[in-house]
Amino acid sequence: MEVILRRYVDHLGNRGDVVKVAAGYARNYLLPRKLALRVTEGNRRHVERERKVVEVYETEEKMAAEALGAKLEAFNCQFARRVGETDTLYGSVTVGDIVAWLSEHGIDIERKRFALSEPIKQLGDYDVPVRLHRKVTTNLKVHVVKEGADEITAPVEVPVE
Repeated sequence: MEVILRRYVDHLGNRGDVVKVAAGYARNYLLPRKLALRVTEGNRRHVERERKVVEVYETEEKMAAEALGAKLEAFNCQFARRVGETDTLYGSVTVGDIVAWLSEHGIDIERKRFALSEPIKQLGDYDVPVRLHRKVTTNLKVHVVKEGADEITAPVEVPVE
């Protein structure tokens, strides 16, 4: 079955594309969710009118995502966690921790935007990918350090008399 996409659909196509899909997929998923329309001349014109309106919105949204991405790249998230003898964390640093840290610093981003496949369980520096827009992905620097490590200072040299 051929349909015209009304929106971008992952792994399928962009707005206005005519794609061939299984009839069940179109009938049970794409059409009820208004992601696609059946291919007719009237629907082609309708999607073309929608495309012109949405292009302006998409451009503004992409520019906002790029600005937020530049702001995120300047941030360095630092988490202090308790560690065991082998420098493995007792807990972990999760996407929830990162989202909470960012919202404390005035940036609200949804959890689903972060591409952290599994929680961070080791000390070190990590780059966490953040997908802000389908065409804009940026990395957030996350540093995991020992709890109390920032309180440790360099040894003081005592002058010998």
